[in-house]
Amino acid sequence: MGHAVDEAVGRVAGEVAVRADRLWETARTLHGDPEYAFAEHRAAELLSGELEREGFTVERDLAGLPTAFAARSGTPRRPAVALLLEYDALPGLGHACGHNLIAAAGLGAALAARAVLDEGDGAVWAVGTPAEEGGGGKVIETDAGVFDDLDAALMFHPGVHSWRWAPLTAQAQYRVGFHGRAAHPTGNPTEGIDALAALIQLFNTLAVVERRLPRGSHVQGIITDGGRATNIVPEYAEALFGLRAATTAGLEDLAGELLTCAHGVARATDTTVTVERATPRYEHFRDSGVLSGRFAHYLSRAGIDLTPPEPGVFLGSSDIGNVSGRVPAIHPFVAVLGEDGSDHTPEFAAAAASDRGRRVMLAAAEALACTAVELLLSPDLRDRAWSEHERTTVAAVV
Repeated sequence: MGHAVDEAVGRVAGEVAVRADRLWETARTLHGDPEYAFAEHRAAELLSGELEREGFTVERDLAGLPTAFAARSGTPRRPAVALLLEYDALPGLGHACGHNLIAAAGLGAALAARAVLDEGDGAVWAVGTPAEEGGGGKVIETDAGVFDDLDAALMFHPGVHSWRWAPLTAQAQYRVGFHGRAAHPTGNPTEGIDALAALIQLFNTLAVVERRLPRGSHVQGIITDGGRATNIVPEYAEALFGLRAATTAGLEDLAGELLTCAHGVARATDTTVTVERATPRYEHFRDSGVLSGRFAHYLSRAGIDLTPPEPGVFLGSSDIGNVSGRVPAIHPFVAVLGEDGSDHTPEFAAAAASDRGRRVMLAAAEALACTAVELLLSPDLRDRAWSEHERTTVAAVV
């Protein structure tokens, strides 16, 4: 690294330290006041207000979302880097995925990076991204072009593993509806066309398909409409299917399988069928190895070592995948709970407000800020990150 990078990175720890209590207060406030997808009004106002007070220019209602925002500091042109803030909670479980720590770490990183950079060094963004748990705020922001003029998007995620990158699959939900003809099951049974029977046949067909799916892919469904009365042949039945695959291309193939099976069942049962995507599509995550390596380097100074993920293990999906298809991105996991635990549990919610959670949040804020600062001050790092991104993006669609 050059002298300018060394000097700026060397000042980051002090900038995070002077804000440590305030960052932890922010994390605890979010933890004690959980809000859910696209309704995180108090969280968005708290975070954007903190950024505004330290000199960031804040754009609210980003991409038409009332609880999304973009806070910008520095030059209006590239180089530019974004810290991503998540702050939605889980109904019934609160911050059992630790998004309060993600938000506070991203906030701290943005504030510290701005404090050590000169005005002409580039742009620091802090982007508020609602509804990661359901709704896909980052998908909507990505489609609106929010990340088009950035050189990287950085965030961390608390977890039960300390891994350099996140093995996150592509996922989407599809609604399937079968249309038949109502009849009385004893009065005029031959005139009925049982939509529910067709739907059950689709479940059975997909169970056979799932046996040959590759690792990382699966289909799981629930019946959302199975009829109205036991003495009426159902004229309509509907299910919601969740599809996951290791890659976005694999997800599209799996969606094609669902469509083929649904139409095949419809022909076999004399029903008609409709298939439509019910949620935004989360793409698989493409790690910027160049940048996640720098994050791991800086995090190790806090005594936290990151390893590659266990081979063949997948940890769900996230809308960060869509961002990673546009710009170099990182999404490392840092453990706040032991590996015998799991997120989306009351135990994880407690860990997100624990002393260990505080230590991880502050260490991640410092490592994120250092990575952002180095990226803005090092054209070589930016070039290497973009070269890798272009290679992985092309490989993902070939």
